[in-house]
Amino acid sequence: MTNKDIAERGQKVVMNTYARFPIAPIKGKGSYIWDADGKQYLDFIGGIAVCALGHCHDELQQVIRQQTAALWHVSNLYWIEPQVNLAEKLIDISGMDKAFFCNSGAEANEAAIKLARKYFYRNKESGRNQIVVFNDSFHGRTLATLTATGQKKYQEGFAPLPPGFAYADFNSLTTVEKLISDETAAIMIEPIQGEGGVHPADPVFLNSLRRICDREGILLIFDEVQCGVGRSGKFMAYQSYGIRPDIVTMAKGLGGGFPIGAMLATDKAAGGFAPGDHASTFGGNPLATAVANRVVELVSTPAFLDNVNKLGGYLRESLASIKDERIITVRGQGLMLGVEFSTPIRELVTICMENGLLLLGAGANVMRFVPPLNINEKEVNQAVAIFKKSLQEW
Repeated sequence: MTNKDIAERGQKVVMNTYARFPIAPIKGKGSYIWDADGKQYLDFIGGIAVCALGHCHDELQQVIRQQTAALWHVSNLYWIEPQVNLAEKLIDISGMDKAFFCNSGAEANEAAIKLARKYFYRNKESGRNQIVVFNDSFHGRTLATLTATGQKKYQEGFAPLPPGFAYADFNSLTTVEKLISDETAAIMIEPIQGEGGVHPADPVFLNSLRRICDREGILLIFDEVQCGVGRSGKFMAYQSYGIRPDIVTMAKGLGGGFPIGAMLATDKAAGGFAPGDHASTFGGNPLATAVANRVVELVSTPAFLDNVNKLGGYLRESLASIKDERIITVRGQGLMLGVEFSTPIRELVTICMENGLLLLGAGANVMRFVPPLNINEKEVNQAVAIFKKSLQEW
């Protein structure tokens, strides 16, 4: 079966929700994948920042084999030991107090929105239900998280959207202050905007948001679905800013490729939920949490995170050294980097793919680099060489 065969079959039966590239990966190992035609690619997309330890990591395979032989699913009617283990690890690393598990980033963000509103309802302030979000953000594809997303292109055609969201400009304290009112329940922000173009938040700005929330008695929510779990060079991106949110969400890299999401909260914020307020049938199941436990154990070590910073810095310097008048800037943290161009990069993505390097846009003009967190210097050099070659052909 070839790439073309699989694509033709898929077009007949799979709903048209993705503008798919004409390849069908069938095998992966480490930082590489192979398509149905046998062509090898260096994967610097990593399932969109999901495959934190690359493809088919030996230790994750071992965990999956062991857990599938023991227990897959029982629902959250019962205590699940791997889930409790994972919660303890995440609480210890993050400095938060309570965990809720689900299956994706959108679900984690949906849970955060519900928790913020229920928190004030339980505190006899049901009128406080508005959430301040940011232009160019991305929080998911459910109706609520789509509305929280500050990009009109994702919202078009889905009206009426749920009320209760107000949009500020990223890194603009003035626009935030204008939106704060007696109805404000929370401020929700990505410490590093992903889909919006790989924009890190200004440290002074984030610290100012923390002060506003403390002053006004509202909740601060960090969406770390893409930038969390070691991607920024810290296990949680907010740890590099020296502040703690009231609620933080994560997903993508948490399962190393296995679907899982999580929302962590302080004891104060977590008190907004009581039994029956929120749930997830598959959330925190034994298989997902067993895998995530091992991911967290590996990614959270100082040596691993040091290497993310080292290789991220090396990749950033290598990209910044490229001489091309179309490049405006290189930005990001750790192994979440964006190269901004003066022109749309869709064609460049295709050229890189044809040359054996998988990359992805973050908006129309930004090339995103989110490789496995355990890449090595040789793979960085290979990626940069292919990228340079592709720029010459573009």
